[in-house]
Amino acid sequence: MTADRGDSNVFDRLAKRIRLEGAITIADFMADVLITPKHGYYMSGEPFGAAGDFITAPEVSQMFGELIGIWCADTWYNMGGPTTLNLVELGPGRGTLMSDMLRAAGMVPGFLQTLQVHLIEVSPNLKKKQKEALSGFNVTWHSDLTTLPEGPTLFIANEFFDALPIKQFERSPEGWSERLITLSEDEKELNFTLSPASKAIESLLPESLRTAPEGAVIELSPIASTITDMISHHILEHGGAALFIDYGWDIPTAQPTLQAVKAHKKHPVLQEPGTADISALVDFPTLVTTALNAGVAAHGPITQGDFLRSLGIEQRAEMLRKTGTDEQIVDITSAEHRLTDANEMGTLFKVLALTHPDYQTPAAFP
Repeated sequence: MTADRGDSNVFDRLAKRIRLEGAITIADFMADVLITPKHGYYMSGEPFGAAGDFITAPEVSQMFGELIGIWCADTWYNMGGPTTLNLVELGPGRGTLMSDMLRAAGMVPGFLQTLQVHLIEVSPNLKKKQKEALSGFNVTWHSDLTTLPEGPTLFIANEFFDALPIKQFERSPEGWSERLITLSEDEKELNFTLSPASKAIESLLPESLRTAPEGAVIELSPIASTITDMISHHILEHGGAALFIDYGWDIPTAQPTLQAVKAHKKHPVLQEPGTADISALVDFPTLVTTALNAGVAAHGPITQGDFLRSLGIEQRAEMLRKTGTDEQIVDITSAEHRLTDANEMGTLFKVLALTHPDYQTPAAFP
């Protein structure tokens, strides 16, 4: 596969790096084109919404954020109702989800007053959007998890893990190799290539997938595991829970899912680097294993449809329809369908909860 130049600044920077260092990993490529200052995809422009490249669940309907806000309040209550609680969102987009969550939180006596809101965000552009959406609240921004305060904490990550850099490993005739990115012979395009096969690479892979057939591709995200481990240890030490919502696998899988999306359509991953969103399905089994190894309890993953129905999205939609105009009723029904139907977001998207081992099973989980 080859790629066009796209943003010449991004392509030229990648080309220079490859000339100096040799072929780069897919993880390095993703980090470069998505979050490099000034030219990274998330660092400028407007990726979300109808005018952007994709729409996330909070943009589909207020019901999504409201139900997560209620889930947070219920979890807080079952934690014993601590008088102060950190509410942390990773990758908060335009602030829509947090805004809807806080509005719902205000309906639970005493809950909103306990909250200290923290947002993990690296994009200056998105931070401005979040400040506008959450202007009535006291919010603290962080570039990563290391500066979060101590104390009981609820972590929310909606469509965050899918954008984290991944590595790809392919079963070649010689064994397992890492898929890398290099320059074409004329140095005008980007190409995929393979590293030499090695037993060292094979040792990195899940044991259950090592015998996958020739041509199989395994995706791993070391940074996703690191973040899950950090969140798990924070919960273990200070109390709290985490809710991860994303599209992904619930069983170990040896299939490539790396994709790019531009203007709501699939786009070649290496074409026009820096102008499209790049993501991959989340490897939930590895996140579960990471959390359990850290010592917290893992619940799920379950499907987004089951999660939202358990929290009462059908009843909430019916309540909204009773006071809506004809046009609003159509929109509410369409949004409910999109969020929960198996052919839309309902099955592909999964929900995983992590809790302190002393807590009871959180709402919506079996």
